[in-house]
Amino acid sequence: MPVPYFYEPSLTIGVNQFTLSPETSKHCVQVLRMQEGVNIDITNGVGDIFNATIQSAHKANSLVTIQRHQSIAASKQKITLGISLLKNAVRLEWLFEKATEMGIYQIVPLICERTIHERFKMDRMQNIIQSAMIQSQQAWLPSLSEPITLNAFMQQQKASVNLIAHCEPSEKKNIKEIVALDDVNILIGPEGDFSSSEIATAISNNYTPIQLGPTRLRTETAGIFALSVLKIF
Repeated sequence: MPVPYFYEPSLTIGVNQFTLSPETSKHCVQVLRMQEGVNIDITNGVGDIFNATIQSAHKANSLVTIQRHQSIAASKQKITLGISLLKNAVRLEWLFEKATEMGIYQIVPLICERTIHERFKMDRMQNIIQSAMIQSQQAWLPSLSEPITLNAFMQQQKASVNLIAHCEPSEKKNIKEIVALDDVNILIGPEGDFSSSEIATAISNNYTPIQLGPTRLRTETAGIFALSVLKIF
């Protein structure tokens, strides 16, 4: 049976005993029915995994003893996905979950000229990413930014490889031809696509236009497809 996996951002190297957060304690004791002596794994989301034993099982503040520690090196390839907010927040939630499972480095929600969206619920999106990290048993929590404009993204996010996927008929490079060994920015537009002026601005900022195949993809599908092609395992 797999060892249960949890996220505790305040856990640091060198700690011998640690009190689990109320959320983790409740999940251990009330949901999973764990008792004293059970082993669990804990990550702090910054590359460390701790194997621990429950010493005191309490629904609000369980105490664990750290048995072993392992450091997981961060991937040399850092993919940042700049993707438009969507009118249907559920689709964006799905994207955040799957991108996290696949090992995305950073997600930056974008506000584009044709973006239609409701209020961005940062806390909810963070919880979705944390849950996906735990489910996929990773040691690095992806970074999630507050929504920013496309122009702000291009000014703030610098990478060795910069890509923009759009649907306008023009010369584009097949994404399968892209070699992204270290850091890469990939831009995905809203349901109505990037505007012509946005595409032109991106190209003037050294973004390479790419095509994702012969069919038109939904925004969230395009994001996952691009990540699956670019990601090096």
